Amino acid sequence: MPPLQTGNLAYDRPGGEVSPETAARPIDMAHLARQTMGDRALEQEVLQLFAQQAVAVRKQLSAASPTERIRLAHGLKGSARGVGAFAIAECVASLETRPDDAKALDRLSFLIDQVCDFISAIHR
Repeated sequence: MPPLQTGNLAYDRPGGEVSPETAARPIDMAHLARQTMGDRALEQEVLQLFAQQAVAVRKQLSAASPTERIRLAHGLKGSARGVGAFAIAECVASLETRPDDAKALDRLSFLIDQVCDFISAIHR
């Protein structure tokens, strides 16, 4: 019997070794646990606040001037890094340098939906 290879474990790939790897979670839960010192109630509260902030920023971005977009992106970047939403943090970091990038705005909207869905799912 060949030795087990950790990259091919069933829980790594839901369909076995022929399935593609599953996408990373939109929130790094290990990072969040470190930030909240393992306090589950605090994790839930922080995630709810982050989701509210992200949705509010998304609403404001479309009508914002480039200078205002940079400010909004910067604020969301810090919050995203704090909770472990690193894909959002990277996306808004690119908006800080290119505030009129329509593709980045679309991607941010998608990522915010993804994070909000994930937060809703883990709080059921």
